[in-house]
Amino acid sequence: MSPEEKTRLKDLDRQLVWHPFTQMRDYAQEDPVIIARADGVYLEDINGVRYIDGTSSMWCNVHGHRVPEIDDAVRDQLDRVAHSTLLGLSNLPAVRLAEKLVEIAPPELTRVFYSDNGATAVEIAVKMAFQYWQQRPDPRPEKTTFIHLTESYHGDTLGAVSVGGIDLFHRVYRPLLFPTLAAPAPHPYRCSFCADERSCNRGCHKALEEVLKRDAGRIAALLIEPLVQGAGGMLVHPEGYLKRAAELCGEHEVLLIADEVATGFGRTGTMFACEQEGVAPDLLCLGKGLTGGYLPVAATLTTDEVYRAFLSDDAALKTFFHGHTYTGNPLGCAAALATLKVFENERTLDALRPKIERLRAGLSRFETLAHVGDIRQCGFIAAVELVANRASRRPYPRQDRIGVRVCREARTRGLLIRPLGNTIVLMPQLSIPDAELQKLLDITRESIRAVTDDVS
Repeated sequence: MSPEEKTRLKDLDRQLVWHPFTQMRDYAQEDPVIIARADGVYLEDINGVRYIDGTSSMWCNVHGHRVPEIDDAVRDQLDRVAHSTLLGLSNLPAVRLAEKLVEIAPPELTRVFYSDNGATAVEIAVKMAFQYWQQRPDPRPEKTTFIHLTESYHGDTLGAVSVGGIDLFHRVYRPLLFPTLAAPAPHPYRCSFCADERSCNRGCHKALEEVLKRDAGRIAALLIEPLVQGAGGMLVHPEGYLKRAAELCGEHEVLLIADEVATGFGRTGTMFACEQEGVAPDLLCLGKGLTGGYLPVAATLTTDEVYRAFLSDDAALKTFFHGHTYTGNPLGCAAALATLKVFENERTLDALRPKIERLRAGLSRFETLAHVGDIRQCGFIAAVELVANRASRRPYPRQDRIGVRVCREARTRGLLIRPLGNTIVLMPQLSIPDAELQKLLDITRESIRAVTDDVS
């Protein structure tokens, strides 16, 4: 590619492409990174510069880029059929993937509804939960609202935003949303319940219990990101919180919706985060890693009890009127089946255990940095929160954009990562070799030190 063509492409990118979660006034002043190819844990731009993909291409790339088994599965499916509708028809990969998902999911989840991405998987779960209470044999029409945690994120469609709790992302759309209830998020580093105590007093458990006890009669479901609240800052819940939330839902006749879009498929060290506390939700939302980061396929799994509430002799009476053009897309389902096969053949979860410990050991070296306030890890998810004052936990002012500056510095050193405010997120592929994992940690640490020392 000629230098002139590279320049032309960068100009076109700045002029025509509107990037998500990006302030385009700033982007227009930057030198864009345009990815041209990839392999393993590396992305390569049009200039031939290679970067470690430190956030797994938005948390979805599981086994790396250009995995032969997944590539072959997609090519093979192309020789058969690329797409046909799932409305009133089916296709082989969709059927086989549903069988596999039911096999590996938490108990009692026996029905699979496909969609395109995590937000739509959540949107479907919300609509199913609402309609279930209206249509079950003993209807509870008063159960029409939902409860979620503060600092929660479940996607960007309006239903998913309604059950989200990140003010920065959601406040502008508030007039468009339906009302919901919120319980305080467990946040051990900035916990208002046990800030003056030496250990966890489970105040977050009690707060959730109070909301459910008071309003259960009108609550259809609780939505929760199991173990880790992703976009809220990788907030790792205290042990037992998920299990207690599930128990409370059972006690108060509230459905539990587990949003494992980010935490599923090995991210927390087990196939699904719910496994770690023996929780079986009523609805399970999956996306991101489902296809190994290849194609947009998501799924909402639910129980026979929920499913039966949609059955009737009159097709118009209880049908679930929801669907997407590419629901159950054969190419995507083929990629997902191959992804799950790689988990089995490579014994990915077994191989991940020592990597989790190496990540933990590497993160411990960040503790010596003066502006690292908190280090959070759950499985192969890690986050480093940067603060202006470590002793008081005072955050940097938003206008300082410390997180953005650290990520820009990392880019100059060959690592692509993105911040959540002043929290640096690390979510490498489960397949990352030890050498690249160490390089990722070294670059991140040096980038934090370079930026925060300069500010100090």
